[in-house]
Amino acid sequence: MLQAIKIAESALASGDVPVGALIFSAEGELVGSGRNRREVDNDPSAHAEIVAIREAAEKNGAWRLAGHTIVVTLEPCAMCAGAIAQSRIKTLVFGAWDEKAGAVGSVWDILRDPRSPHRTEVISGVKEIECAALLSEFFKKYR
Repeated sequence: MLQAIKIAESALASGDVPVGALIFSAEGELVGSGRNRREVDNDPSAHAEIVAIREAAEKNGAWRLAGHTIVVTLEPCAMCAGAIAQSRIKTLVFGAWDEKAGAVGSVWDILRDPRSPHRTEVISGVKEIECAALLSEFFKKYR
């Protein structure tokens, strides 16, 4: 998670919300990383998770990321939780909760919905204080 926090910090220079994501293969190899790039790319879908998933899929040569783990500094939104499920990621580890738009327990629980065809293990609150502090500081300055 500390590496994901460092990636999140790199988003600050562009004015993007500081969220970082890493994807590891089942063997523990880093295969994807991303940070929010909505401001840089003028792309509403350029969330850290989506950027990391695209990189991991390209590196693997396949869209299925079964057995992989994604580590994210903030609870994924509905779009990102859907992408995690669609890419068949096995485990999600996240830091801070998103009480306004979180889709893995705060507002919705897409990844653990019994109607979902794919189940993702969820581990929450990892380095939560550090992840939340980075976001709080950003919103004090930029909003």
